Amino acid sequence: MGIIGDSLSKAEQRIFTRPIPRTAPAQMRFLVRSEKSTRAVARLLGISQRTVERYVKGQIKRPRPELADRLAREVRARWQPRVRERARRRAATTDGITVEARARFGFTAAPGSTDDGRMRRITRHLPPDYAARLFEAQAAGAPEDRLRAVVAEGLQEEYFRDGGRRAPGLLVEFTDIDYIELDY
Repeated sequence: MGIIGDSLSKAEQRIFTRPIPRTAPAQMRFLVRSEKSTRAVARLLGISQRTVERYVKGQIKRPRPELADRLAREVRARWQPRVRERARRRAATTDGITVEARARFGFTAAPGSTDDGRMRRITRHLPPDYAARLFEAQAAGAPEDRLRAVVAEGLQEEYFRDGGRRAPGLLVEFTDIDYIELDY
């Protein structure tokens, strides 16, 4: 995933109401419940079905580091789907999404204006329609460039054009992202 996709995932994890299971056997039991079979979990993690069964029974308690990372990642991806969906729906319909970014912003504007790109740190709340477009693009498996374009358009309208009150012909380029943090 790219930087914006990762930031969406981190924002999603901040809304959880309960922590994910800590131990490997508890994480494995959760995955087996969510996937409905040990065979599916084995395929998902790239291990044998018997190994999954041994984790579920508590016979194995400490996975190898790479398996521990895969296990935690898969549990996080499936943890509290209803809480996650409710928060996304609320952000896409009423609350919107907050973007904090440090990146290079370049402009295409009317002749005679400055359009040299420079690093800026911007924190801005985007309306729900941009959040909905961002979630739809992520769900559709859009590439990082498409996610970046949605965020850039939102910042262009809400920050640089001030909701349509200034700079009507301004187009913003959102490049060289130092960091970005999304919250909803």
